[in-house]
Amino acid sequence: MFENLYAQREKFKGKPLYETIVARAREQGLQGATVTRDITGFGRKRKVRTTKILVLSESLPLTVEIVDTPDQIQAFIDNFLSSIPDVLMTLNDAWAVRYTKQD
Repeated sequence: MFENLYAQREKFKGKPLYETIVARAREQGLQGATVTRDITGFGRKRKVRTTKILVLSESLPLTVEIVDTPDQIQAFIDNFLSSIPDVLMTLNDAWAVRYTKQD
């Protein structure tokens, strides 16, 4: 499983970065991608981002998770994600408990 952490406001070629990542993952045939809005967090610049009502106008932290085989995820990183600067990426082992293909 691949995780990508960044601020909601980040763009790639004028579009929200999270939308671009999910679209590219789908185009490349990866098995699944999910975007979640995080409650609070901080990154390299040490700025805390939160869902507290007084700071809702600020950019919230997001996580993009992509699930596929290690080889497919590495190819996705090499072909697309390596071109995105300043993004924290993590790779984690995941166990698929149940997965059924739909016709």
